[in-house]
Amino acid sequence: MRHRMVVVEGSYAVAHAVKVCKPNVISAYPITPQTHIVEDLSQFAADGEMNCEYMNVESEFSAISALIGASAAGARTYTSTTSQGLALMHEALFNASGMRLPIVMTVVNRALSAPINIWNDQQDSISQRDTGWIQLYAEDVQESADMTPQLYKIAEDEDILLPAMACMDGFILSHVYEPVILLEQSLTDEFLPDYSPEFVLDPKNPMSFGAFADPSTYTEFRYKQEKAMGVALKRIEEVAIEFSEKYGRYYGGLLDGYMLEDAEIVIMAMGSVIGTIKDTIDMLRKEGERVGLLKVRSFRPFPADEIRKALKNAKVVITLDKNISVGKNEGALCTEVKACMYNNRDVLAPVIGFMLGHGGRDIPISTIVKMINKAKLVEKGIFIESEFADLREDLA
Repeated sequence: MRHRMVVVEGSYAVAHAVKVCKPNVISAYPITPQTHIVEDLSQFAADGEMNCEYMNVESEFSAISALIGASAAGARTYTSTTSQGLALMHEALFNASGMRLPIVMTVVNRALSAPINIWNDQQDSISQRDTGWIQLYAEDVQESADMTPQLYKIAEDEDILLPAMACMDGFILSHVYEPVILLEQSLTDEFLPDYSPEFVLDPKNPMSFGAFADPSTYTEFRYKQEKAMGVALKRIEEVAIEFSEKYGRYYGGLLDGYMLEDAEIVIMAMGSVIGTIKDTIDMLRKEGERVGLLKVRSFRPFPADEIRKALKNAKVVITLDKNISVGKNEGALCTEVKACMYNNRDVLAPVIGFMLGHGGRDIPISTIVKMINKAKLVEKGIFIESEFADLREDLA
């Protein structure tokens, strides 16, 4: 099938993807750099292009709370937020997951205050990693849009029923104009079935959602959430393949490798920095360097077994984090990769982490080359701690 490519803003591509997924209820509060997504959606609703309830609310906490009620009543729901807005939702994110409500949310990643910063890093969504939401990270605009129907299909699976975040880097992806294939309504109708939950809030059949669990039952609720994440590990891969068969585009499911087969040094990262890493690898490959990339698409659930298999031939692993666990001196991806690469018997490969890109600081090819050169020292047996990349000495 021939697909028509158009040049649109990243936010518009995502809003259009949401539209063709036919949500019943949208509730969102505008916040930079997410604003254009919800502006476009409100325009679609006002123009009659969407048959949905678009709710204007007074805060992000209200937005997610409204969707919890709507989802419990059987609606397909959507919201979008970023940074402080996502932080304001924090309490209710646990409710959505604990009540097993498959809300889909686009997180347009932005740095958290203070100091105030409106540019990109991934601290906001990483800070919500333990709320029980599925988290996928997009490399480019096309993937950001295509992630939307995939996440609905995953989240609404009756064996999963967990809310999900589609994470895209703020401004870098949300405000860029680039060629995109907008999701076709007919194909999406074939790919994504209507949401028809078994359990809903209905006065004719009263029931409670998330009401009360004493110590004799609470643990099992958490256990079932974890089991559902385990099911999602397999389903994310399956849905990515199903999407590829229907639309002709594939991004990897949980992970995606680039020049990985013979790579001795492997870089791991999430989000839009992937493009710069690929350009760096292409340049170094011409010079005979055996460098590869392992893109992490799914951060929650975290594909530990798949990562171990993908890195079985690596001599050194580099992780790039646009976040920091303050007091640990490393980013979340670094911590997770170390946990799955190191075990009680041996170390599959040493892992060194770099924290970079905070608050929108540029990540040029030269920075990635520096990190690769440091990895070569590790290859020679010189130990290197995780560190901030490109620190300004006059401010540090």
